Amino acid sequence: MALAKTEAIWESIKVFEMTSLTSYSCHAPADRSKLASVIICNYNYERFVGEAISSALNIDWPNVEVIVVDDGSTDRSRSIIESFASRGIKMIFQANRGQASAAEEGYRISKGEWVLFLDADDTVHPSLLREAKTVMRPGWSSIQFQMRLVDESGRFLGSVFPKYNKNTTPEKIRKSLATTASYPTPPTSGNLLSRDFLEQIFPLQQNMDRWIDSYFLATAPLLGDVLTVCKPLISYRIHGRNDGAQLTLDLARIARDLGRHITRTEYGAKVAQKFGVEVAPDRWRYGFYNLAMRIASLRLAHESHPIHNDAVLSCLRDGLVATCSPQGLTPLRHMAMSFWLVSVAVAPKRIARVLISWRFAPMSRPRFVQRTIQSA
Repeated sequence: MALAKTEAIWESIKVFEMTSLTSYSCHAPADRSKLASVIICNYNYERFVGEAISSALNIDWPNVEVIVVDDGSTDRSRSIIESFASRGIKMIFQANRGQASAAEEGYRISKGEWVLFLDADDTVHPSLLREAKTVMRPGWSSIQFQMRLVDESGRFLGSVFPKYNKNTTPEKIRKSLATTASYPTPPTSGNLLSRDFLEQIFPLQQNMDRWIDSYFLATAPLLGDVLTVCKPLISYRIHGRNDGAQLTLDLARIARDLGRHITRTEYGAKVAQKFGVEVAPDRWRYGFYNLAMRIASLRLAHESHPIHNDAVLSCLRDGLVATCSPQGLTPLRHMAMSFWLVSVAVAPKRIARVLISWRFAPMSRPRFVQRTIQSA
């Protein structure tokens, strides 16, 4: 039944590709006169925001505007941001309302045809826009890159993510999102966005999420083509206060992110419906990304699990559908995720905790595990 529904959804997506995408308003591949906007949202990152701003100012492109939105910081962030005033950055200082609100304020005053929302603890490589230009084509909504994991001091930790298939295409990404609500993609900083696409989702739906990437990751493949550059052009810093990466296993965060992903999936379905595309709001059930959070929450924090009447057996049942659903993973990673799910489901809780920690807290992985993951 689930597989039949998946095929029906994909038929809807294919019809959408043949009709809507041909009329989607995007420009042809751009020349170097195009303006790019880098919008940096900061909250209490005095240790890192200066590096983020410097990296944006050093992008090798003749037309870049840098906009910094401080979301009510209580540390020394303001003075650090203001120290770049002579270099022409635009600054907004607002009361704390969350990253999505800060991003919307930055977007409101931006003028670039390409937009990068750069987290204040990340840095961008100078060649990012040049690399993006090489793959641009009419109809693109997002260009995604890889990210280097670095520590607090910026030291490379030997890991690059996401791992993209060599044959990744916008059509395969669209199919994966439409059937499993997931696809290999980096968080906020790893995505260059077309203004034509962003105009379709701004102004943002209020209170859907505090984080800007929830809005565009759920919709970019449905409103245009997501193109991929397999080069690590963003440095993603792990320092213990990240909203995404965990230094140590945090079950409360996993439960929170699980709820966020479900809400994001429902939001994406509503946006798709506006453009005549029907995708199931509950398709999150069949994505390995979501299944990993579900099984972790059920095994180690069942009492606070956010999904009513969910069970380990339900996860395994949905996992069977997931093994037959395209998710942008290599065959080896596909098998590894299936094996991991079953192992976590049946292992004693002590062993399950170790396996879950390896999945969600990269710094806890032994070297042989990290090398295996990188080579898969």
